[in-house]
Amino acid sequence: MKILRIEFKNINSLKGENQIDFTDSPFTGSSLFAITGPTGSGKSTILDVISLALFNNIPRMGKISTSEINRTGAILTRNQQEAMAAVTYQGKSGIYRSQWSISTARTGNLRDYEMELSDVGTGKLIDLKKSEVPGKNEELIGLNYNQFIKAVLLAQGEFAQFLKAKKEERGELLEKITGTGIYRQLGMLAFQKYREENREIQTKQNRIEAIKEQLLSQEAYAKKTADLKDKDRLELDLKKKIDSLNKNLELKEKIRIQEKDISTREKQKSEAEENLKSFDREHGYPLKQHEKIEDNAEELRSWTLLKKEIHDLDEDLKQLREREQQNKENQKSCLQEAGTLTGTDLTSETIIESLEVFYKKISWLEEERRTKVQEFKALRDQFQTETRELSIILAEENPKKTREELTQLAQVSEEKCHELQEYLKGIDLGNISREKQKIGSRLELAREAWRKEDELKNITSEVEKLQREEDGLKTKSMTLPQEIEKAKDKCALLEERQERLKLKKQHQLLQAKFEEQRHILEDGEPCPLCGALEHPLAESLPEKDDSLELEIKKAAEELSAWNKKLSTSETELKHHRLRLESIQQELKQIHTNLNTRKKDFTEKYGHLQEEENKSWEELCEGWQNKLVNLEAWEKEQNRLRAIKAGIPLLERLGKVLEEGKRIKLERENLYRGKDISKDTGDLKTRWTRLLQEQKHVKERLDTLLERSVKKKNEFQNLETQLLTQLREKGFDDIASARKALMPEVECRALRMRREEIHKNITAASSSLKLLHSQHEELRKVDVRESREELQKLLNDQQQKLAEVSAECRELFSSIKNHDNNLKHLKEIEVQIAEKEKKIRRWRLLDELIGDSKGKKFNDFAQDLSLSQLLHLANHRLKDLSDRYRIDKPEDEEDDGLVAIDEHMGGQRRSVKTLSGGETFILSLSMALALSDLASRNVEINSLFIDEGFGTLDPETLDQTLDTLEKLQSESEKTIGIISHVDSLKERIATQIKLSRNGQGYSSLEIIA
Repeated sequence: MKILRIEFKNINSLKGENQIDFTDSPFTGSSLFAITGPTGSGKSTILDVISLALFNNIPRMGKISTSEINRTGAILTRNQQEAMAAVTYQGKSGIYRSQWSISTARTGNLRDYEMELSDVGTGKLIDLKKSEVPGKNEELIGLNYNQFIKAVLLAQGEFAQFLKAKKEERGELLEKITGTGIYRQLGMLAFQKYREENREIQTKQNRIEAIKEQLLSQEAYAKKTADLKDKDRLELDLKKKIDSLNKNLELKEKIRIQEKDISTREKQKSEAEENLKSFDREHGYPLKQHEKIEDNAEELRSWTLLKKEIHDLDEDLKQLREREQQNKENQKSCLQEAGTLTGTDLTSETIIESLEVFYKKISWLEEERRTKVQEFKALRDQFQTETRELSIILAEENPKKTREELTQLAQVSEEKCHELQEYLKGIDLGNISREKQKIGSRLELAREAWRKEDELKNITSEVEKLQREEDGLKTKSMTLPQEIEKAKDKCALLEERQERLKLKKQHQLLQAKFEEQRHILEDGEPCPLCGALEHPLAESLPEKDDSLELEIKKAAEELSAWNKKLSTSETELKHHRLRLESIQQELKQIHTNLNTRKKDFTEKYGHLQEEENKSWEELCEGWQNKLVNLEAWEKEQNRLRAIKAGIPLLERLGKVLEEGKRIKLERENLYRGKDISKDTGDLKTRWTRLLQEQKHVKERLDTLLERSVKKKNEFQNLETQLLTQLREKGFDDIASARKALMPEVECRALRMRREEIHKNITAASSSLKLLHSQHEELRKVDVRESREELQKLLNDQQQKLAEVSAECRELFSSIKNHDNNLKHLKEIEVQIAEKEKKIRRWRLLDELIGDSKGKKFNDFAQDLSLSQLLHLANHRLKDLSDRYRIDKPEDEEDDGLVAIDEHMGGQRRSVKTLSGGETFILSLSMALALSDLASRNVEINSLFIDEGFGTLDPETLDQTLDTLEKLQSESEKTIGIISHVDSLKERIATQIKLSRNGQGYSSLEIIA
């Protein structure tokens, strides 16, 4: 996996759009680069952009969401509305571009983020939901998020802390760095699973003990069984006695209820007889009087209705006579208003005809005026259409004034047309369209040729630029092999010299060891080496030679400088040859393209300059001027035609205007109203309505008079006949009889009430007879004892039964519980045996890896991970320094990691005693090892190393950079170093420089 391009917009302090293209210069010349800038300028933001675009995740924040952005204020640059992060990378199956973006809605709230993935080769988007994009990137890259940030984004600061941590802390850090927390979870799950499964067995065993305590002995069980049989027989006898007593009590209760019913019925009969007497006193006489005249009820009601109807007819006749008089006055008023409108004296016979004649005359005048107005508008619109290009305003009230203006415009336009015609000699003015098309085609072709000529000049300039670069690269490529050979020879000589100096140093050290022994030699005592008793050189010791140490150091520095120069020269030569090959291929393609373009240019545009013999600029300007003047001549011709068409229209407008004014004056002299149709129509409608009303009133009067006479005759006849009948029944007049007549509803209600009272008396008598008969029958079968005595006996028997029943239930329950407990005990024992078989594997797993905190299995797994990590780290450490190896502590040592010093004969020392630079070298090797571990199945060609270089001395810094350059040249990796160390700027030419301004924003610059 290799990152090819990073693009982002408004991420953290980096405002605006930014792009880092690793496929372009200067990264193509040197793939080792530095990301520099002051603290807080946004160096780590570049790494955030990579993980955000690929996985929607940032190491310092975790998974990104809208709520997380609102809460922390991160990602989106302050005061900006949108942000974007995109990474183009080369994976196992091609080149892809992954993009993350977010924006602000018009309401000011953040929209949800978006993610998309596209295939750069085809240029098409891959159809995925945004939540599926990180998973697809993981599949294409071959690394998940945790592996990616450990294999590509190397934060070696975590390993600096890891090196010095105690054993317990080291396990937690290693778990965090390698992401192997699953082993701790597995140990905890094994412990929890066994405890959960075993909890059920423990519960069942506790239940068995509880059940055994509740079991009965054999003697107690036999005794309780015999007692239960005796109690069952006694309970049966008691139930029979209780049933007999209950029946006797029920009989006593029935007799008591019947005696109560007899008393109630006697009371009801007495009340009904009293109600009958009361009814006769209150309603007897009025009901009797009503029944006397009930046969004449219909005639009495008819007499009342006729009397009211005659009164109503008299009132209606009075109102109709008043309406008849009002109608006559309204007709007189209508004739006066119509005469005022028409200006003539009118009668009832002439009003309609006169109004119609007047309406037709006024309507004709209005129609004539409308015709003139429409004619005026049509002429005005025609004039405006004909003269729309003249920008002249029509004086509608004085068309003569506008005609004078048009005459002056015609003179000016004719003069201008004459001038343009002189300039356009040689052009066929009779076919303007064809001439314009012809000139426009030539102008467009000339402009195209001018543009193509500029493109050819740019291509030629580009060829010259590439040729200059090619010459420079050829010169460097010729000199660099000589420099490389010279550097190789120099390195070989220096290595040989360094070996000689080291051997000399070892000899000196050995000699110095014996020199130390010379101080303890004494005369007469044997020498431990040769046994001599005399020691002539024991006193005169030679001086120690310190210049050899300086020579070794100087040789090492000189060898390091030449190795660095050799590595740099080899890298430069490789890149120069690749670039030279690329330039030659590009020049070949450009030359082919340039020759084709020149040939096409001559064939397509050469004839234009040959005809005119002018530059492209002069040709374009000349044809443009002709086209402008031709369009101006055409425009003036159109204006002149419009003026000539407008003058006669103005003359006709004047005549129509005068005629319209005359018709308007005549109409106003006859009628000044607004709507003649409404005014005359309202008067005609009003007159017609008045005539209809007059006729209707007269007809209504005749009908009512006839009806009134008829009703009065009917009333007189009915009154005479009814009075005779009522006097025979004891009534003096019709009014007193009418008063005695009850309403039908009231009469019916009184009769129903009287009938109901009679029914109640009859029903009460029947019920009393039946109740007395039943009471005698029950008395015959009643017992001698009283109700209280029976109840006392029943209570005694029920109490005995309750005691016996309770004893039976207790005995039965005790026996039943004993049987159930025995059965349940066997079931639980079977369940425990089955459960023991099932959880046997969980018990074994708990014994091997389980504990409550997962420490047992986690320690084992982290020890294996640590061994693998240290093996890979020591492999990387060889390239950085040949002095140290990292090892796990032995039993008698401190629990921290150990550094083995190869320069001191393999001495073991705690990493806590190392200097800052040495700690950095070891932590960097472990970071590179973790990258190897995380990407063991994936080729990683992009690395970013974050900070830590400030702790190195110049010599170690040079050595570290040499190693990184070697790693980059051997594997063609792109390696980025994030640091604020100034010396890096001198050593690494290619830099991504970040700087901050006064507003808190940062800017990005790529320098080489």
